[in-house]
Amino acid sequence: MEHVTTTTMANKDTEIAGVFNSMRGQLMRFIRQRVRVAEDAEDILQDVFSQFVEVYRTIEGIDKTGAWLYTVARNKIIDKSRKKKPETFSNLIFSGADDEDGDGPSLEDLIPDLSGMPDEQYARNLIMNRIAEALDELPVEQRQVFVWHEFEDKSFKEIAEETGVTVNTALSRKHYAVRYLRLRLQDLYDELA
Repeated sequence: MEHVTTTTMANKDTEIAGVFNSMRGQLMRFIRQRVRVAEDAEDILQDVFSQFVEVYRTIEGIDKTGAWLYTVARNKIIDKSRKKKPETFSNLIFSGADDEDGDGPSLEDLIPDLSGMPDEQYARNLIMNRIAEALDELPVEQRQVFVWHEFEDKSFKEIAEETGVTVNTALSRKHYAVRYLRLRLQDLYDELA
């Protein structure tokens, strides 16, 4: 029986190495676009893969590994930025205007500051599950733009070219998606607060 366990762990280690080799460059580019300091980006990448290894070794596998890694990376980036400038969910007001980078509202705007909560990871998982449920309720066009922009890191220009709509239409769809997600999360946020 020990031989089977050793073989299974060796297979998982090989799979983990494969994921690391295939996703490292993409994830680093994703992180570097959002984190100014190279050392911070490296730390975040290392944290993402450390969490991946821990989770991957304890469960059968992860569905949609790429999306999972991007979600964890985004969460780590958010955590890092919140340590520098805390902002609570209740202070975020949908204005309908772009942020200073022209990206509009984002997934990180939907996740409140959970630092200091005793069950921070549990709360984060609840929020991510609620976001996933709410995404399924969105009109297809809004859901696609949100997923492409937030999880696949596509620019609004790329989305507009792929869908045949204007950049403003793609941005507007993202705004509506974020507005809806915010409304759906408000009850959960009130419970957590």
